[in-house]
Amino acid sequence: MKLSEINIYPIKSLGGISLEKSVVEKRGLQFDRRWMLVDENNQFLTQREFPKMATISLELVKEGLSVSAKNFENLLVPYKPHDDKKIEVRVWQSLCEGIVMEKQYNDWFSEVLKMNCRLVYMPDETERAVNPLFNKNNDIVSFADGYPFLVIGENSLNDLNEKLDDSIPMNRFRPNFVVQNSAPFAEDNWTKLQIGNTIFRLTKPCARCVITTIDQTEGFVTGKEPLKTLADYRLAKDIFPNNFSFFGLEKNSVLFGQNLIAENFGETLKIGDEVKEM
Repeated sequence: MKLSEINIYPIKSLGGISLEKSVVEKRGLQFDRRWMLVDENNQFLTQREFPKMATISLELVKEGLSVSAKNFENLLVPYKPHDDKKIEVRVWQSLCEGIVMEKQYNDWFSEVLKMNCRLVYMPDETERAVNPLFNKNNDIVSFADGYPFLVIGENSLNDLNEKLDDSIPMNRFRPNFVVQNSAPFAEDNWTKLQIGNTIFRLTKPCARCVITTIDQTEGFVTGKEPLKTLADYRLAKDIFPNNFSFFGLEKNSVLFGQNLIAENFGETLKIGDEVKEM
C-alpha cells in the first residue's frame, strides 16, 4: 500500500490543499485546521449550514495563507497573528481558546459569506483534548471535528462510485490521507498503521454528514448522494453490529473512512510513502 494523497484544510470547512509532503504534529498535519471562522456567539461555522464556504480557496505561501474567493481580492493571512486577544470558542461540545484575527481579516470573510463572522487562530498553548474514550497519551486536536487525522482507501471510493449514477471525487470526504492498493473498506478493520516512519492508531470510524453532498468547487448541495447510497450498505449497525455504541456511533450512522491519532511526531510524510498495517 502507498500514500497517494496528503490533504490539509487550514481554515476549518474552507477549501482544502493537496500537498506533496507534510509534517506530522501532535494536533494534526502542520497548518491543518489551525484557523476557524466563528459567528457572533463564537460558535464554529461549517459548510453544513454555509455551503459557500467550500468555494473559498487556500494556498500556502511564504508569508502565510493566500485566501481567494470569486470576485474578491486575495487575502493574505499571516501564519501567526499580530494580536494576542483570546476568546473562548465552541467546536461541537468542546470549548477552547483561540486568538481573534485583526479586523481586516474578519471584514473580508464577513463580506464574502454575507454574514458577521470572525477568524480565530489556535495558538500552541491551546490544547483541545480528543474524545476521552480514545485519549491515551494526552492526545490533542486542532479545530478539526474530533480527531487529528482521517484516512480513506482509494478503493473504498471506487466501490462507492460503482454504485452511483454519477461518480464523486474524494474531496467530498475531506481526508488527510488517501491510501492506494488497499481493499475496499479495509480501513474498517485497521487498528494500527505505519505511514513512512510515523505510527498511527485508529480510533473510530468516521460518521458522514451533509458535507459529502456539497460540490467542493461550486459550493452547492448536489442532492442526496452519496449519503443515500451509503445508507444502503454502510450503516454502523450493519458494519459493527456488536460494538457500534463503543465507538460512540448511532446505529444508523453512515460510515466512510477512519479517524487516526499519531503516536510519534515530527516526521515528514511524502506522497508514495509505504503504508503498512500493523
